Amino acid sequence: MRIEYKENLLDALQDAAFFQQVKAARTGSPPPTLRAKKYDEGNDVWQARVNRDWRFYFRIVGGAYVIHDVVPHPK
Repeated sequence: MRIEYKENLLDALQDAAFFQQVKAARTGSPPPTLRAKKYDEGNDVWQARVNRDWRFYFRIVGGAYVIHDVVPHPK
């Protein structure tokens, strides 16, 4: 599976754990370590875990995960 990032998103990424999780996702369907779940059914947006403190949001478009945002996890 190909990984794509929205503009300027890479500048905001500072946690190496994010890249480890994304690398795991390249195997096809979201792996269990991501704890991915449908976040917005209508817009086909998924939420996945980076670590306890961060989440990222993505869509599956064709053969790619298009990563839209990485945000602190609201607790």
